[in-house]
Amino acid sequence: MDASQVERFVARKWDDEIVPELIEYIRIPNKSPMFDADWVAHGYMEDAVKLMVTWAEAQDIPGMQLEVVRLEGRTPLIYIDIPASGGGSEDDCVLLYGHLDKQPEMTGWDEDLGPWTPVLRGDRLYGRGGADDGYAIFGSLTAIKALQEQDLPHARCVVIIEACEESGSYDLPAYVDHLADRIGRPSLVVCLDSGCGNYDQLWCTTSLRGLAGGNLTVEVLDEGVHSGDASGIVPSSFRLLRQLLSRIEDEKTGRILLDGLHVEIPAERLEQADRAASVLGDEVFAKFPLLEGMTPMNDDRAELVLNRTWRPALSITGIGGIPPLDSAGNVLRPQTSVKLSLRLPPTLDGAEAGALLKHALLHDAPNGAKVSLNLEKASTGWNAPEMSPWLATAIEEASQAFYKAPAMYMGEGGSIPFMGMLGEKFPGAQFMITGVLGPHSNAHGPNEFLHIPMGKKVTACVAQVIAAHQRASARGETRGTPVAADSGTRHGDHGCC
Repeated sequence: MDASQVERFVARKWDDEIVPELIEYIRIPNKSPMFDADWVAHGYMEDAVKLMVTWAEAQDIPGMQLEVVRLEGRTPLIYIDIPASGGGSEDDCVLLYGHLDKQPEMTGWDEDLGPWTPVLRGDRLYGRGGADDGYAIFGSLTAIKALQEQDLPHARCVVIIEACEESGSYDLPAYVDHLADRIGRPSLVVCLDSGCGNYDQLWCTTSLRGLAGGNLTVEVLDEGVHSGDASGIVPSSFRLLRQLLSRIEDEKTGRILLDGLHVEIPAERLEQADRAASVLGDEVFAKFPLLEGMTPMNDDRAELVLNRTWRPALSITGIGGIPPLDSAGNVLRPQTSVKLSLRLPPTLDGAEAGALLKHALLHDAPNGAKVSLNLEKASTGWNAPEMSPWLATAIEEASQAFYKAPAMYMGEGGSIPFMGMLGEKFPGAQFMITGVLGPHSNAHGPNEFLHIPMGKKVTACVAQVIAAHQRASARGETRGTPVAADSGTRHGDHGCC
């Protein structure tokens, strides 16, 4: 492979086509079904699908078959099948994954920015969804085309772009089952929906946390009453809700109190956390927009990495039953609701965690209040399998070629439900989970942006790894034995991704 030629091709494609397409994509408020119950009627999801399909069909990729698959009552899925090229393997397969649905608006955007207002400022493209992860279909096809431009062989490739990821990918299992015969048995899965510790090297994700979440409601009255009349007699629903939350979280430290929600962290993940913390330094926490004088939860950088990747953590992401400040009267309110987002260690069973959470919150309701928990999610995380030597080498060489720096490995605090599903369906597959969500990119929050140079380099790295996959496939290594824990490959340097 001529790395310089790949770099030039990818950069030209991004500048001339991908960035303009992403600008138009950002304008579409195609929120995931969980955040837009009327998504079918609104038609924004269809607009996003049409934009991506129109671009993809215009690409000069011989033999490419594209279909928008639609199962009744479910979000659409873009399925692209690209035959092997240059003598590559048709029996082997690379599966590339992304999604096109978006998180909701969120408040706090700068005055000149907005979720559906694309703004190109230097190397950053601001707006919802470009980095998370609208660029995936563009990057995937560009990486494959970059190989074909040099007549380099690659195995058959399948690209899947779903429209339900931000809602927990609840439609995806049905599609994977529906398409199972067409997908085949991939030996390499490439996911472009993850993060990076910095923009200076290739980062691969070794694990993803699970998620248990839903709406916790405490009711004390049939209707609101005068607070001066009732306070001191009727317990506040807010206070009782605070009591319930203290059953599961230490309010002073943030530590989750339920022992069953903790797991033993594997030794190689501890080593990776140490190395990532050493490389990132203060950027472990400085990447977040902390207020002046605000300190992180811990002074130990490696512990902070582990906190966001291997330990349970609770966030309150929404609240109900409380009026805005400008319309809050002297009323003791009848009920308070909060939306719980409990991140789970990668190897913890999501269903078991959900059951533990429900038991802790619902038994022995304080003061006989009516307590309910609508558990919307209870999903298991993902811990990468051991990595095969060919992939460890390919990732390292790609990072050196396009970043002039070693590849890095670290867990991520978020969830990609598709990974756990694929791990079960294709137990022999290897994984390259990477992405462009780096410092200050603020996925899901205000001022989200795509770092364009990172997008270009990740695309080029994917091209190199796909090329290496074909060479390994020709040697019969893609279905081989992964690296053993006591082998020569150091998992701190070439861990699972």
